[in-house]
Amino acid sequence: MSDVNKNDLSWDEWDELQNPPPAETDFDRIVEAALSRRGFLGGVLAFGSAAAALGTLGTAANLMSSTSVQAQEAAASRFAFKPIPIATDATVHVPEGYVWKPLAKWGQPLFSNVPDVDAAKGVSLENSDKVFGENTDGMELFLVGDRQVIAVNHEYVNPEINLPHTEKGVPASADDVKILQNLQGVTVMEVAEGENGWDIVLDSPFNRRIHHNTPMKLSGPAAGSDLVKTEADPNGTDCLGTFNNCGAGKTPWGTYLTCEENFNGYFGTTDATFKLPDDYKRYGIAAETRYAYEKFDERFDVAKNPNEPRRAGYVVEIDPSDASSTPVKRTALGRIKHENAAVVIARDGRVVVYMGDDERGEFLYKFVSSGIYVPGGDTSKLLDEGTLFVAKFAEDGMGEWFALTPESTGMKMDEICVFTRQAASKVGATTMDRPEWVAINPVAIEAYCALTNNSRRGEVKDGKLRANAGGDPMAVDAVNPREKNEYGQIVRWYPENDDHADAKFKWDLFCMAGNPDVHKDDAYAGSSNINSGNMFNSPDGMMFNSTGLLWIQTDGEDSNEGEFAGQGNNQMLAGDPATGRIERFLTGPKGSEVTGMTWSADKRTMFVGIQHPDAPFPDGEGKLPRSTVVAIKREDNALIG
Repeated sequence: MSDVNKNDLSWDEWDELQNPPPAETDFDRIVEAALSRRGFLGGVLAFGSAAAALGTLGTAANLMSSTSVQAQEAAASRFAFKPIPIATDATVHVPEGYVWKPLAKWGQPLFSNVPDVDAAKGVSLENSDKVFGENTDGMELFLVGDRQVIAVNHEYVNPEINLPHTEKGVPASADDVKILQNLQGVTVMEVAEGENGWDIVLDSPFNRRIHHNTPMKLSGPAAGSDLVKTEADPNGTDCLGTFNNCGAGKTPWGTYLTCEENFNGYFGTTDATFKLPDDYKRYGIAAETRYAYEKFDERFDVAKNPNEPRRAGYVVEIDPSDASSTPVKRTALGRIKHENAAVVIARDGRVVVYMGDDERGEFLYKFVSSGIYVPGGDTSKLLDEGTLFVAKFAEDGMGEWFALTPESTGMKMDEICVFTRQAASKVGATTMDRPEWVAINPVAIEAYCALTNNSRRGEVKDGKLRANAGGDPMAVDAVNPREKNEYGQIVRWYPENDDHADAKFKWDLFCMAGNPDVHKDDAYAGSSNINSGNMFNSPDGMMFNSTGLLWIQTDGEDSNEGEFAGQGNNQMLAGDPATGRIERFLTGPKGSEVTGMTWSADKRTMFVGIQHPDAPFPDGEGKLPRSTVVAIKREDNALIG
């Protein structure tokens, strides 16, 4: 590590260095799977609910060829914009007839007595918990009375920019660490539209920063367990901070769900003799960290506090309407590298939460509450009491959710909630190509998950197949049909009996990202709804608007070279579930991820996150690159969401 700047690595690269994935040695089984798997273009794709209703798994090409000219023309009206080309520059581009403006930039004040970030000095310790945080990600808008409040995640920091007074952004003091801790977590802020567009409402009673030291409660089966008790919290119910907040969710009762993803990168030790517990390996917890917290804050030194990492990796519920409320970590939803939490109400009123675990070869989950959601009723236990399931996808287009219980796993309930990955491995869940955001169609009973990529899928080296951190093999299969998958795909499922609480489902692939210009006649060209004009790689964030269009955001390779030639910067596209049509709506600045989105209450503004731009965005040449939420509108002020 001496010749590598750890802050320049992605989270996945960091995990690879700290915990090289194990190998699976059953080579004969891999060869058999590779020879017997169905061809990607021959049977795993289907488009639209009509295909599912007929029980078919026909190819996209067959389905599209049978679509009438009239139907195609009608479908065109679903896209109220002219698709845009790729871009490779330093700004945001949207279609003709649309405009964008920054709403919130990292370091921008939430209160009137706080200055904007100083490029040379950064943000002071005193003000670091009073400004819009770093690296915006998942977000949701809430209507509180007649006021609009956005809750937005701040996934991680860029230390070289955040600590300009240090060498390469490496913290040199406890104050440096606290600045980084304060810039991450969640911002809750009131926003309003005026003559000059949308702005933060300074000094709003809703404005709040939630960070790595904010008091929180643990709830659900793991609360009070010996697995989460510490010297500072002998009861195992009170913890501090939320970490690496990636995707998000929104409950029907008006609370925000923020999701802890790569929490492992914050915990380490300065004690070279300390033996890391066995369970750390599955979650990528190592002795060395990215941010040196353990050197200045002993809470993050696992030799002194070995249970502290087990208090992170959860879905955290926040009430955006009450700035004095205490966030709650809902352990019943499992401890994984949560991407987002997509909530839907089942036919009988139970609450269903879909969740992806964003790491190569990990799993797709859902939680089904025991209780029924009653508007206006008590919701305090709905995300504490219920059953956590993990998905198995069959080759024939069917699938099943397997309950993670003491009976099925041989583990106690608190162990299932703390060591969720190990529990899922015990029931033989399907290893997936990095399950990212889940999106639920509001006008059809179906759900989607972005499988962003998996360069290790099917990789055989020296007779050994790559596996996930738990040793579960990552062989090519129907739902993950490509070896060394650097483009990604989007899987869709249809719950049996039109009920999201049902244990069985049908599935297909909505699309396979690819590059048809580089790969002419193989699976890496992508599915038939991918072409030279809309191609992309690494689907990540996904949200539906109210009309049932699926908005797809990317976080992939933007070199615009080699395998990725012609794909340009990361982007946002719209997809029509009924036809499979996908068109490009937005491109981000060079180096950025496009991630997180929500809409204003009147659906006339779309808010989109631009994370970690390399370029001096959005303020222009000579200025700091700043993670930013932008507000997008139609010039005629028509509906956009």
